Amino acid sequence: MLTDAPLVAFVATTDLARSHTFYADVLRLRHVKATPFANVYDAGGTTLRITLVDRVAGAPYTVLGWTVPDTAATADELARRGVTFKRYEGLHQDAAGVWTAPGGARIAWFCDPDGNVLSLTQSPGPAGAA
Repeated sequence: MLTDAPLVAFVATTDLARSHTFYADVLRLRHVKATPFANVYDAGGTTLRITLVDRVAGAPYTVLGWTVPDTAATADELARRGVTFKRYEGLHQDAAGVWTAPGGARIAWFCDPDGNVLSLTQSPGPAGAA
């Protein structure tokens, strides 16, 4: 029934202005509209609503992620924009915080200003080729 329906992704924030600075200026997502309740972005053709809430219920796992052609290059660019990448005990991550999964995917995690865990994933193979 929903196979052809466009997906809308949601992330919570307690401060729309602060989250806008991050999603528009740091991640450089295209801002589509602002309402008193949410900022809406185009994330590679998917609608992303950053929704205002009283309290963000932080999750210890990824809530939003992007598939990128080169995790290391993308992480490097985001680090230049002030993003700090997470480190997880028990995972061998390189200097940039990138972990290579057993299947070859290269993954890095970071948080938005509300502590939502976001990720970058590069598919196995040269330059993200599947």
